[in-house]
Amino acid sequence: MSDLILFWHRRDLRISDNLGLAAATKQTAKIVGLFCLDSNILDRDDIAPARVTYMIGCLQELEQNYQQLGSQLIIVQGKPQKAIAQIAIALKAKAVFWNLDVEPYAKERDRTVTDALKEKGIETKNFWDQLLHAPGDVLTKSSSEPYKVYTPFWRSWNQEDKQKTTKEIKQLSGLTKAELETANQAGAIALPTAQDLGYVWENPLMLEPGETAAIEKLEEFCDRAIYCYEEERNFPYVDGTSNLSAALKFGAVSIRSVWQATLDMLANCRSEEAKNGVVTWQKELAWREFYQHCMFFFPELAKGSYRDEFKDFPWENDETKFQAWCEGKTGYPIVDAAMRQLNETGWMHNRCRMIVASFLTKDLIIDWRWGEKYFMQKLFDGDLSSNNGGWQWSASSGMDPKPLRIFNPASQAAKFDQDGEYIRQWLPEISSMETEYLVTGKIPELERASYDYPQPIVDHKVQQRQFKALYKQQKG
Repeated sequence: MSDLILFWHRRDLRISDNLGLAAATKQTAKIVGLFCLDSNILDRDDIAPARVTYMIGCLQELEQNYQQLGSQLIIVQGKPQKAIAQIAIALKAKAVFWNLDVEPYAKERDRTVTDALKEKGIETKNFWDQLLHAPGDVLTKSSSEPYKVYTPFWRSWNQEDKQKTTKEIKQLSGLTKAELETANQAGAIALPTAQDLGYVWENPLMLEPGETAAIEKLEEFCDRAIYCYEEERNFPYVDGTSNLSAALKFGAVSIRSVWQATLDMLANCRSEEAKNGVVTWQKELAWREFYQHCMFFFPELAKGSYRDEFKDFPWENDETKFQAWCEGKTGYPIVDAAMRQLNETGWMHNRCRMIVASFLTKDLIIDWRWGEKYFMQKLFDGDLSSNNGGWQWSASSGMDPKPLRIFNPASQAAKFDQDGEYIRQWLPEISSMETEYLVTGKIPELERASYDYPQPIVDHKVQQRQFKALYKQQKG
């Protein structure tokens, strides 16, 4: 047994402020990074090419950062319980450290890897790194149970002391040439490209991969938009959001660094508007954690509805209408623009995510899980907890004190894209239409025909009544 500790990266693709990695350095300087291209994940049918492309880009920088510190990042591929144990045994590692995850598959995967390593006498240590408060740290005061409603969760979550950032790692020692050869014989491979893995994404990503780009984006957001965030975050044609969702999903930036940035910005506020902007963004970070806590304590959310009335809801599930929604050909401009943005960029503005999710579930009366999966097939920031939480919120099937919420596409466009700027950007074929037509969707027949823009596939008012009737029937 050597002094070697393998640090298994998963959703923490960075060196700086990494709790598990920092803990490992307190035991030994001989630390080697490890990443498993998990076939159980990569072989699924809900993996977005853009997301794999971003992940590989993060790994490329992580590999370089390990080299600069004097160590290496080992890449293996296959089922983790076999691939990781094989490498650890071959290198005579004394331990494997990693940071924990809330998702049902991740918890089961970690159990099997732990069992495989312990069987060989290899120690494992785990840490909570991706959350400011680990599951179980924020519970109801009355009954010490997980929160099921966001607002009281936020109040309690915000009162708790947050984890602090860790010291910078300046030097590591890695594997010798002989040990590297041993690792190669035990299954280590060169880092493949996304295309090598069968995922092709040729469009630009909304955020450059890696730790450096994530920190720069955080700083840029704080300089550009955080003080105006409360007002501007709802307008999809305004660059008013952080665009850090993919970096947080893959841990290219730590949540502690992000939170510290909000505290620094609060300390420099010169107006109530600026303070409200920062606090509103803090609340969005808390929404992210709320959904992760929910997924940890209620793993059944990953497969179905939380509310009983939606567990056997009579969805219509029209395949043709679903395809029109996917392609951005519903005849509702704000919906179609949002879906085009998703398909072309691998990202969608959050206000638009709510609009298209409400339209799919309440207008087309299609099971929210169809939309949830399609988003995961496209989003470069796709995260099970946040995506599932958002879809169940929109479908009224999740943890929400106001379960029946229906968005009117025209009202949403009038409020948040009143001049049609967002619609024009993503539907260039109708960009010269009058603004009123773009926003309301009430396009004269001759106008619609001349632009070859599709008829609305449903009538919002009719579908709203139909959905309410079905919901009433389910509630009994």
